Amino acid sequence: MKSRIFLFALFMILAPHARGQSSPEKVVVAYPSRSIASIDLYIAQDRGFFRQEGLDAELVQVRGNIAMAALLAGETHAANNVGTVLRAMERTDAPLKIVSMSLKRNLFWLVARPEIRSIGDLKGKVLGTTTIGGSQHLAAARVLRKGGLDPDKDVTVMAAGDAPAQLQSLVSGAMHAAALSPPTVILARDKYKLRILGSAVEDVINFQNGLAVTEKLLREKRDVVKRIIRARARANRYFWENERGTAEVLAKYLRVELPVATESHRLARQAFTANGIPTDKEIDEFLKSDAELLKLREPVSPAKLFDFTLQREVNQELGIR
Repeated sequence: MKSRIFLFALFMILAPHARGQSSPEKVVVAYPSRSIASIDLYIAQDRGFFRQEGLDAELVQVRGNIAMAALLAGETHAANNVGTVLRAMERTDAPLKIVSMSLKRNLFWLVARPEIRSIGDLKGKVLGTTTIGGSQHLAAARVLRKGGLDPDKDVTVMAAGDAPAQLQSLVSGAMHAAALSPPTVILARDKYKLRILGSAVEDVINFQNGLAVTEKLLREKRDVVKRIIRARARANRYFWENERGTAEVLAKYLRVELPVATESHRLARQAFTANGIPTDKEIDEFLKSDAELLKLREPVSPAKLFDFTLQREVNQELGIR
């Protein structure tokens, strides 16, 4: 009898340790471009927040449309290019849900070669973008319209890789303009003396980055989704509270100098959500704007696109408001 009691006590002591030693669960998260837009993923990876949630996270950089295809095929667990995903969901019955939102405003500046002195000078020229029809392309189109050009007729749009690749194409003369985010826009301005023609930062609400998952994953592996959200939420809190640490992560992942990373952080802060959930007013503004852009008869119902239930649970657990 005593031996049985001893064995039971030993099991109770060792069981938590054994669970703690179990292998972390592999998850794949896709993101479209090397920029501050994906800073929450970089922080979660670099500062160990994924590991602390029992996740072995692989961050894979692919274009937005490819990321969405991989998501639907079950080849990735989540994608953070929610702008591309949302517009597909608004036009189809794709079985996806946006479960968290990080970047809620355009974080793009229209950058051109030095000989381009105004937006009007871009008529007949080449505009580069990561994904045709994605958030970067649409932000550039808005700036072009404000400058008097028709982005559908007056420029040629080409898929030109992510932001650093676009910068090199601008420098080489392979294209004439692109909408760039920090820190690439800072390098374009300071190192290569390219011309900044305008900004979409103060434009309409535009949901760009967050977490999109399939309804199947949300239903069958809800705990995994919640752990991904929690790692991202902790990283987002770090982004808001730790400028130096955030700049160090950004400098490491994007291979820029610390002052450039610090300026990028300061430029970008107000474009991000503090709690992973946009307000009802921001959602309505976004959906009305998108309905006009996509020529829909009426805005899509938020319930079709968003499910912030797990984000709210995580916020309550972490004390995030």
